[in-house]
Amino acid sequence: MADTSRPDHLPNLRPDRQPPHPSWLPKQRRGITPQMIGRYPDYDVLETTDSWDEATKKVVLARLEPPGPLRFFGPDEEPCLRAFCDTVLAQDREPRVPVPESVDSKLADGRLDGYQYAGMPDDRDTWRLVLRGLDETASRRYGKSSFADADPETREAIVDQFAQGDLDGGAWERLNVKRAWSVCMRMTLSGFYSHPWAWNEIGFGGPAYPRGFMRLGGATGPASAREPFETPGATDEDPVRVVRNGEL
Repeated sequence: MADTSRPDHLPNLRPDRQPPHPSWLPKQRRGITPQMIGRYPDYDVLETTDSWDEATKKVVLARLEPPGPLRFFGPDEEPCLRAFCDTVLAQDREPRVPVPESVDSKLADGRLDGYQYAGMPDDRDTWRLVLRGLDETASRRYGKSSFADADPETREAIVDQFAQGDLDGGAWERLNVKRAWSVCMRMTLSGFYSHPWAWNEIGFGGPAYPRGFMRLGGATGPASAREPFETPGATDEDPVRVVRNGEL
């Protein structure tokens, strides 16, 4: 495992300015995390389910059910959707949080954010155009048959261009590209961090109702600052302080 107390693991201080692959994290020993690695290897939020009320328990545990088939995206769109979600979330092996299914379910049921950027199409149309644009970019700029068939480095390059708004032509001409990035990432991250496996990865205590929180010191602080059900991280440094020091 890398020594994260040293800032030289930060992207802006590494020779290639890229973060290390998540595999440097320790293996998960209790519970499930994406790819079975994480900062809190001995933490499992599901061990606290007895403190949840029945309504909360029903909602959260339903997210662990095997996902069904996609209902909004068609078979021609599904490979690109999965490749995009895997790339932006660095999920390159099982177990994966089923983010594509989460996105698909929200779009199929019309559970949108309640607002829409001026000059942008409906979020459902935005997603379809983005997937089309990713495939077009993979073909036009990189000679790949599709985004899903591209190698990881190519996918990451396209995603980086997407994040910077540096894509044009084809489907992209019908979108504000940076706004489209915000639309897609908002829904992608919402799907990821609403799942208990992601909570295990970040040491999140899960629903606080009706239990509530006793302490507010954070899971990375001294033992007296942690909730009784929380466990210490694999390293003791304050990640926010390390990032700030690395950027100075």
